[in-house]
Amino acid sequence: MTVTCAIRYVLDPFKRDAFETYARNWLTIIPACGGDLIGYFMPHEGTNNIAHALISFESLAAYEAYRARLRTDPAAMANFRFAQEQRCILVEERTWLTPVTK
Repeated sequence: MTVTCAIRYVLDPFKRDAFETYARNWLTIIPACGGDLIGYFMPHEGTNNIAHALISFESLAAYEAYRARLRTDPAAMANFRFAQEQRCILVEERTWLTPVTK
């Protein structure tokens, strides 16, 4: 069963450029580590401090393998450090979704 990790970010609205750099970096890192990246989404209209990401996996076991690869990937680790140094993410929440099918 496919599962999708929906990540909701609360951003520092004055550091949106830093978050966008962080998000762009994941566009290559996530697929290289085994995630099916649906996309990162920046605020456009309305609320200026909420962003989202959607990443799908074949199963929760596939997600666990992906997380293990992230922990040893130099680009992933550098991107995590970048976000910490920039302090652009105030809150990060994960919700697990499954598709509605017939």
